[in-house]
Amino acid sequence: MRIEGAIFDLDGTIVDSMDVWHDVTVELLRQEGVPDEEAVFDRTEPEPVEIMCRHFHDVYGAPDSAEVMQERLLACVRDAYRTSVHLYPECERFLRELEAAGVRLCVASATSVPEVTAALVAQGIDDLFEFVISADEVGVGKEEPDIYLEACRRLGTPLGASWVFEDSPVGLASAHAAGLPTVCVFDDGGTRSLVASSAPADILVHGYGELSLSLLEDYERPAARPRGVTRVLVVDGSPQPSSPELVRRLAGESDYVIAVDRGAQTLRAAGGTPDAFCGDADSVAPETGAWARNAARRIIEFPRDKYATDLALSLDCARHEAARRGTALMLTLTCASGGRPDHALAVLGQLACLARERHASVRLVEDGFECRVLRAGGCDRWRLDATARGRTLSAIALEPDSMLSERGLKWELDQRELPPLGDEGVSNVVTSAAAEVVCHAGTLAVFLLA
Repeated sequence: MRIEGAIFDLDGTIVDSMDVWHDVTVELLRQEGVPDEEAVFDRTEPEPVEIMCRHFHDVYGAPDSAEVMQERLLACVRDAYRTSVHLYPECERFLRELEAAGVRLCVASATSVPEVTAALVAQGIDDLFEFVISADEVGVGKEEPDIYLEACRRLGTPLGASWVFEDSPVGLASAHAAGLPTVCVFDDGGTRSLVASSAPADILVHGYGELSLSLLEDYERPAARPRGVTRVLVVDGSPQPSSPELVRRLAGESDYVIAVDRGAQTLRAAGGTPDAFCGDADSVAPETGAWARNAARRIIEFPRDKYATDLALSLDCARHEAARRGTALMLTLTCASGGRPDHALAVLGQLACLARERHASVRLVEDGFECRVLRAGGCDRWRLDATARGRTLSAIALEPDSMLSERGLKWELDQRELPPLGDEGVSNVVTSAAAEVVCHAGTLAVFLLA
């Protein structure tokens, strides 16, 4: 996805200052005799400073005027910006990567312009931003998108190519609803809710080390009405890889191939070529990594010290490619389940999450089995063919209240509810060339064994 403009929040996004604002504001409320100061801070924190202080006086009964409280509050904040506030790790590196690529940058903050400017100057990054805009100027807090729309207008960049970087769920929600692509820079040590913060975010990261220009450019929002299907193969980096013969066949059946870290070695041994190379390069041989970077049209690398796994990030890449093409996603994953049982279980969890998306079908294919994740309301059935006759089929519920039917098997089931991770559906036998498994409710992992 294009990125021409970047609109950054300041507090909790560029600088680690949320504790400062909390401590200074709560202390002011205590001095003013406002009861339940923590709750008052939580309710007013998204507001511009001027409005926040007005509420302290008008709504919560603080005796001093809004103007006096604002002056006291901002004096303490300016001092903290200069002496005790720091940039988040890797933030400056990412900002300068954007600037070097010609992306226009600005800051849009609920904090007043002089204080924001003082913070940027103290960190030596004020030269990176074309301007600072405050919620005070637009007269409304970030619960409305006005500040982001005005920043976009001043940058002169298109709405869909102007990214908003925020930590606030309120700001993320209003920007996202207005059509701007959003990045949640989540602070694991903060007090924000991960669920609330991630819901309106197009991209969620747990630090700037996970952010890069290539990650943003790879992102694409899914089409509302996809047409056609893109077959994506993800070759993961299991220490017990699938055979070159299987990988060669799967690659030949695919429209787009993603090599994940050590998966590049398996793909290369199979005579395949990646369309994308993804991961942190901690398990691929240097020479093979260089080959993959040279061969791939799209390279998305991540640091080793990151929150998400290489596989999760590569599944995002698969989603984005289907979205770029305006199609549904038909994903095949291989070289993912060998080596460690905990990894194998987590792989099923990742595929189950992907299967929740309406226009996605997913399967895991290894030398000894094929597994399809079926979900009611999405890809909900697997029609087997003559090659499955005589083979063992097992169905395992991945969540409560999962229900299936099996036809054309030795033991046919009709709308049978299975307990999560139970063994009721294990070791059935396919007897018909027209056998079928249907998921009526919940999510199932259905294994067809060799």
